[in-house]
Amino acid sequence: MRPVPLTTLAHELLRQHLQPGDFAIDATVGNGHDMEFLARTVGPSGFVWAFDTQEQAIAASEYRRSQAGVNWVQLQQVSHSQMKAVIPEKYHGKLAAVMFNLGYLPGGDKSITTTATETIAALEQALMLLSATGLLTVMLYPGHPAGAAETQAVREWAQGLPAFFEVQTQQNAERGPLSAILMTIHKRPESTLDTP
Repeated sequence: MRPVPLTTLAHELLRQHLQPGDFAIDATVGNGHDMEFLARTVGPSGFVWAFDTQEQAIAASEYRRSQAGVNWVQLQQVSHSQMKAVIPEKYHGKLAAVMFNLGYLPGGDKSITTTATETIAALEQALMLLSATGLLTVMLYPGHPAGAAETQAVREWAQGLPAFFEVQTQQNAERGPLSAILMTIHKRPESTLDTP
C-alpha cells in the first residue's frame, strides 16, 4: 500500500482541527492549494491570510480564489516573515492554524526558494499569532541544497523551543532520507506539563 502523501496528511490533521469561523494563515501560498483548503474549511465566517513573494504565485492563487468563490481570503505579496505586521493586532493570539509549505514554487523558477533566515522569523511570529490551541504545520524539503539548509535550520530551531510546545515530525522513510518531512507544532495541554 502506498504511503499517504504528507501534504494530504497535513490537510487531514487540519481538517480535524479547524472549525467554521476560525482564522488561519497560508504562509507560503504557492499555487493556492493550501489556501483554498483552509478557506473552504474555515468557511465564510472565518478568514485566511495568504503570503508569497512571487507575483506568479499571487496571480495563480488569486485565480484559484476567484474560481473557488472563497472571498474570505486576503492575498499578500510579501514575505511570510512579515505576517505579524500584516495581520491586525486584534487577531494576534487568536489564529487556529498556520501552514508552511516551503521550498520553491511548483512550475516556477526553482532558483527562487524560501530561506532559512526568513522562515525562522516567520515561524517565531506564527507561534505568537496562534491561539493556545493553535496548530502549526510545516512541509520541509531537504532534497535540494537550499531546502536541506532550511530543513536543518528549522529542526534546530524546533529543538530549542520551550517544553510547552510539542513538536512531531513524519517522513515517508521508504522514499529515502532526502524525502519531504512534515513537522507539526502545538502547545501541550497544561495537564501534561510538569509543575515545579
